[in-house]
Amino acid sequence: MTNVGRSSDLIVITEGALITALALVLSFVPHSTGVSSIEFMYGLIPMAIFALRRGLKAGLMAGLVWGILDLVLRGFSNGGFLNPLQGFVEYPLAFGVVGLIGLGSVRVKRAIEEGKSTLGLIIFYSAIGFFAKYFFHFIAGGIYWGSYAPKTMNPWIYSLVINGGSFIANMIMMLVLAVVLNRVFKRLIIVRN
Repeated sequence: MTNVGRSSDLIVITEGALITALALVLSFVPHSTGVSSIEFMYGLIPMAIFALRRGLKAGLMAGLVWGILDLVLRGFSNGGFLNPLQGFVEYPLAFGVVGLIGLGSVRVKRAIEEGKSTLGLIIFYSAIGFFAKYFFHFIAGGIYWGSYAPKTMNPWIYSLVINGGSFIANMIMMLVLAVVLNRVFKRLIIVRN
């Protein structure tokens, strides 16, 4: 590997570490809304920008690290860890798949460079990563958190309401920010060396 390749890899790793730290810090900002456990995950926004900026591999790795750190710093202390399998599904796996947003990296960058609208692409690829994250939370919710559902409600319906609501809430947040900060998003996604 050349020095240029190593330097470029180091830049991506450093950006990933900074974005992961930012996402983790944002996890400590109160983010529950209305219904019991519907949450805004503010860290999804910098993760989405990073995955679109650096691609699938970097996005998956940053999400994985975010999930491990969130498990250690929040999951163990706030009762979010029930057993090793549930912990793996809801933290490293669920947070890691947010990096699937990086599937759109090339298309979004190309659209920006060609002066085309990127809003639809950003929302579409963000939806893929956000949906994957909340799908794993939905599965874990139905299997592991069913006892917390109201007595008259099916645990799978309860999990769907909570995790589906969180998915919708975060997509609305992403849409609003992508519209309001469209120019900023474009500048953050394009890599200038």
